[in-house]
Amino acid sequence: MLDLHPPGPDNRYHQAHVKLLLDSYRRVLGEPLLDAVGDDFGRVVYEADFALLSHNTDPDPLFNYANRKALELFELTWQELVGLPSRFSAEPVNREERERLLAKVARQGYIDDYAGVRIAKSGRRFMIRGAVVWNVLDGDGRPYGQAACFSDWDWLA
Repeated sequence: MLDLHPPGPDNRYHQAHVKLLLDSYRRVLGEPLLDAVGDDFGRVVYEADFALLSHNTDPDPLFNYANRKALELFELTWQELVGLPSRFSAEPVNREERERLLAKVARQGYIDDYAGVRIAKSGRRFMIRGAVVWNVLDGDGRPYGQAACFSDWDWLA
């Protein structure tokens, strides 16, 4: 489900969704994305200094989460990002490569060395490196979507 209300104290920073992302990361990669952060992990992840995004399982997947750093990089508000087809995070010329990446993640469960160019709303381009992309599973182990996190990026000229 796409929640158009931005993360905040009143919705616990979408903590239930963040829990799925963190639990899936641990299940698929065998280690935690974050060290123990207590009961306020929804806020901690939203305010983290790395970018974290996820999309759903639709045939043309739609973004359903982004933390503050990801929103800043893509120069989008929560309302602009949530529901946006995730393919729009890449320039048209890079979308085929992105589709290959997502298919590989679907088969393998994750990759931890992705690098590629992404584009912000203003048209500014940035290179991400060392991104981890993984399958997100619900509490019963069924596919729920895919997520990506990265902390290494540079703006391109």
